[in-house]
Amino acid sequence: MVLLAAAVCTKAGKAIVSRQFVEMTRTRIEGLLAAFPKLMSTGKQHTFVETDSVRYVYQPMEKLYMVLVTTKNSNILEDLETLRLFSRVIPEYCRVLEESEISEHCFDIIFAFDEIVALGYRENVNLAQIRTFTEMDSHEEKVFRAVRETQEREANAEMRRKAKELQQARRDAERAGKKAPGFGGFGSTGMSGVSPATIITESMMEPEKPKMAPAPVRPSGPSKALKLGAKGKEVDNFVDKLKSEGENIIMHSAGKKQSEASKVLQPPVNTESVHLRMEEKISLTCGRDGGLQNMEILGMITLRVSDDKNGRIRLHINNNDKKGVQLQTHPNVDKKLFTAESLIGLKNPEKSFPLNSDVGVLKWRLQTTDESLIPLTINCWPSESGSNCDVNIEYELQDEGLELNDVIITIPVPSGVGAPVIGDIDGEYRHDSRKNILEWCLPVIDENNKSGSLEFSIAGKPNDFFPVNVSFVSRRCYSDIQVAKVVQVEEGSPVKYSSETSFVVDKYEIL
Repeated sequence: MVLLAAAVCTKAGKAIVSRQFVEMTRTRIEGLLAAFPKLMSTGKQHTFVETDSVRYVYQPMEKLYMVLVTTKNSNILEDLETLRLFSRVIPEYCRVLEESEISEHCFDIIFAFDEIVALGYRENVNLAQIRTFTEMDSHEEKVFRAVRETQEREANAEMRRKAKELQQARRDAERAGKKAPGFGGFGSTGMSGVSPATIITESMMEPEKPKMAPAPVRPSGPSKALKLGAKGKEVDNFVDKLKSEGENIIMHSAGKKQSEASKVLQPPVNTESVHLRMEEKISLTCGRDGGLQNMEILGMITLRVSDDKNGRIRLHINNNDKKGVQLQTHPNVDKKLFTAESLIGLKNPEKSFPLNSDVGVLKWRLQTTDESLIPLTINCWPSESGSNCDVNIEYELQDEGLELNDVIITIPVPSGVGAPVIGDIDGEYRHDSRKNILEWCLPVIDENNKSGSLEFSIAGKPNDFFPVNVSFVSRRCYSDIQVAKVVQVEEGSPVKYSSETSFVVDKYEIL
């Protein structure tokens, strides 16, 4: 048996995917496939047709044909067996046997064809072996990736540790009245990029005067841990020089789609010796026809003290919540003091809070099925129109006190039907044909931009567009709980502190 070519073509003879196993020009194979439909005779059960030079062995696949072009002296029984294997390979990579789907997965199909035939002769393989060969699963690659990820985590941990040491040295130097040393590009940015949305309490912090940082110093020695991101630091220094000369610089993101790094808002440049972190997470599930199945809000205030002089402190809490949040203090916190005066302090006022460790002092929880408490409502209305489906989706901010940033509403779309046709839209959109999703992107939703809509059309059924998922971040807490001030236990004098606030999504879906 000599197999000249294997192709998937339309009923008109147009080649969608063709793999030649012997030397053959493109004009030659296109001519053979164009002549193929004209040679077929109607009303016969044969699945092969011959010419003076070649034999076509074919099998219909809905609107397409799987065609093998062989020599006339090949074994027809082997040809038919090979054809059946080729026809079974196509559905492994294409959900729908249509031209657009075949074109989208053309390289995967060609790789599979190469596993079946080599130099015109059939290989002794089955479908399971083809799947294994094309996946190219490598144990060595998994080990290499695991080692590399471990090295990156260790390097990041070393960078954070070094940054904390340098930051502490700077604060010690400033307390002693000396000039703070430069740290070769690390400085106070060593803590950035690890936590979400942040707000520094302006009333308790004095702005620092800008200082000229010295040129970055190349790290000595072969250590790889301190070389990560070196190129980015050089770019940052160049951008800083341009800004100092009066140039207007517009920074663009690196292009991460829905990753966490693109959604995280920047933390404070400097943290005080008393640092507070207020975090809230929402987990919400709604029905497509309305009705809140479950909504849960989990919040926590975390305290970090890095100076023993400020270890004996108390936090004044303003609790203006009217949604029915349940509060719970840490076991070492004086519960009676908190209930009577909304003060968070240790049961033993002579003791200090632990140094250089994050301590959760207050947490709260809200679980409800009250639809009026949903922060952002999403309505998705798919309606069939012939073979297509017109989808209208809209959002509305119910809690006008919130400001949601980097909102991404993800709608699943059918595969193999092409890109959706977008009508009216507020904001921007991205279509990912590999993941079969449409992302509706809105930079901010607040009281001035509390509602919006998106309309698009695509082939499919109404159930194809669910579940809809939502992600966002916010600088404001959903529950109206705030730290008003921090004071010393004995004198009651105010203490400088910094704080960061975040409200993020754990799960937000409309089923």
